[in-house]
Amino acid sequence: MRSAEKELAELEAASLRRTLRPVNSQQLTHAHIGGNKLLNFASNDYLGLANHPAVKSAYIDAVENWGAGSGSSRLICGSLKPHGQLESYLAEAKATEAAIVFANGYAASVGTLSGLLRKGDTVILDKLSHASLIDGARLSGATIRVFPHNDLVKLEKLLVSTTAKAGTDSRVVIVTESVFSMDGDIAPLLEIIELKKKYGVLLLVDEAHGLGVYGPSGMGLSEHLSCSSEIDLQLGTLGKSAGVAGGYIAARRDYIELLVNRSRSFIYSTAPPPAQSAAALAGLMIIRSEEGTELRAKLWSNIQTFADHTQREFPTSAIIPWHVGDSSSALSLSQKLQEQHAILAPAVRFPTVPLNTARLRITLTAAHTHANIEKLCSALGH
Repeated sequence: MRSAEKELAELEAASLRRTLRPVNSQQLTHAHIGGNKLLNFASNDYLGLANHPAVKSAYIDAVENWGAGSGSSRLICGSLKPHGQLESYLAEAKATEAAIVFANGYAASVGTLSGLLRKGDTVILDKLSHASLIDGARLSGATIRVFPHNDLVKLEKLLVSTTAKAGTDSRVVIVTESVFSMDGDIAPLLEIIELKKKYGVLLLVDEAHGLGVYGPSGMGLSEHLSCSSEIDLQLGTLGKSAGVAGGYIAARRDYIELLVNRSRSFIYSTAPPPAQSAAALAGLMIIRSEEGTELRAKLWSNIQTFADHTQREFPTSAIIPWHVGDSSSALSLSQKLQEQHAILAPAVRFPTVPLNTARLRITLTAAHTHANIEKLCSALGH
């Protein structure tokens, strides 16, 4: 039998072993870890809503009104009013006929692809698509084709060969992220949409890191580019800019109803706590409000400050990869920032990113001050 201890030792030797990092504080600009107060550049709470009074009040009120848990799956007796309210709001905000909420973003990705696709179908993924999208494609039984990151020429070649062989009863889906989680760059959505229409296939876009950051009302890169109506399946999470937890799909009503009947991560899971849905709804409402507009402006001002101080090309998102190369060097730099500068900027290594592309994954939020960012830049040698 394979030894777990041996596998762990191999990971340790390759600087790839991971351990949990207990945080003894709320999601704020500073994190208390191991008795130290660290300036936090690791959180995906881009607008600082995890501690917003309205979000916390919505959570507390929902616990009082609906209890701590949902009791069962949505299809038994766990489909509570807060779930429906959140789904209705998402559909309206994303300008779709309907929406469905999952316990988290991973469940939404896996449940959607495995629920809508089957053997005989084809999913065409960007090479840097999130692990949850890859896992969902694998579980679906569909044929998986992968195109190099943001390579429209290779994508079209795959569409030509795939659609030529596709039967009349099969589905072909292009899958991409709007903002890529480890590199912070964006997909050429308008060009992908043109290819999607040209070859008559479906398009799924994961707005996990676009929601709250882009668009007049914060509904993502697709809203910013005015192309939401051209996207068949709008995937996202409520655990980043919305400040809470959960995942969703917004789409045509027939696709949503099919997921209710086919998505195993939806059917066979206890429904999310009602308070989670109520708080996520409060977070979304802030994102779309005047306050949300102000928070987005503050976030982009912080991104500009980082670019100015590091003399780097202006980042396309709040995710800034600080490339190092090998895993050992990335860990050393992260540890140096923590021990010498009281800064939390974790190293990201294989298999999260390809071998020899280890980096610090720096995230900026609206809650950071310019002084916070100047301290980070100084610690990085700028």
